[in-house]
Formats: sequence, structure tokens, C-alpha cells
Amino acid sequence: MKKIFKNIILFKLIALTLFSCKEKEEWCELDVVATAYNSTKWQTDGNPYHTAWGDTLKASVKSIAVSKDLIKLGLTRNTKVKIEDLEGIYIVNDKMHAKWKNRIDIYFGDDIKAAREWGRKKVKIQYLLNK
Repeated sequence: MKKIFKNIILFKLIALTLFSCKEKEEWCELDVVATAYNSTKWQTDGNPYHTAWGDTLKASVKSIAVSKDLIKLGLTRNTKVKIEDLEGIYIVNDKMHAKWKNRIDIYFGDDIKAAREWGRKKVKIQYLLNK
């Protein structure tokens, strides 16, 4: 019964996300929890500059990691993302541990102070659906 309930919720979440896409530009909108991370060994697994998809993190590239449930919604590797309250376009190039849901993690390079100032926020994101 729990599995059926989870599948119904997942289906509704996917349907809501797909119907919130803007037809011409194919940008989808979603509310998520956004946290911050840095290239430090205590915040990452293994090499702090390598992502779960094998990319190398660079401070010059605006990058985010996404929870695995968001990958199913279209936030796959190299997806372009706009984040409320932040300038520019971010690129999905990392994924988070399976325990996290409806969450993005914004890469702040080695700037631990900026990451702590960001903290944890609920934000609206827009992402370009890869078709």
C-alpha cells in the first residue's frame, strides 16, 4: 500500500512539473530546498573537486548538485538552471546522496563563508527541460 501511495505522489509531482513548463522556451518551474557546498574533504566523498558524474568542479563554473528524485523530473547532467535570488545560469553536474529529496546543493567553490551565508533556503528554480 505504501508503494502505491508513493507512486501516486511521484506521478502527481511529475505531472505538476511538466504542466508548469513554458511552452515556447521549455523552462520548467519547481520549488526546492537549496543548500550550499564547497570543495572540502569533509563535505564530499573522495576527491572534493570531482562530481558523482565524473566532472571536475571549477569555481568559474556555476554548478549545482541535485537530489536523485529531481533527476527523474528532468534535472539531468548538464541541465541549465536559474535559481531565485542568484544571478546567471547554473549547470547540473553533480548528484546528491539518495537520502535527500527535492533538494539542490549550490557549489560555492572554496568560499566557505559565502556558503554559510547562503545556508539553507526554500527557493524557486527554473530549469530547461532536455527533450
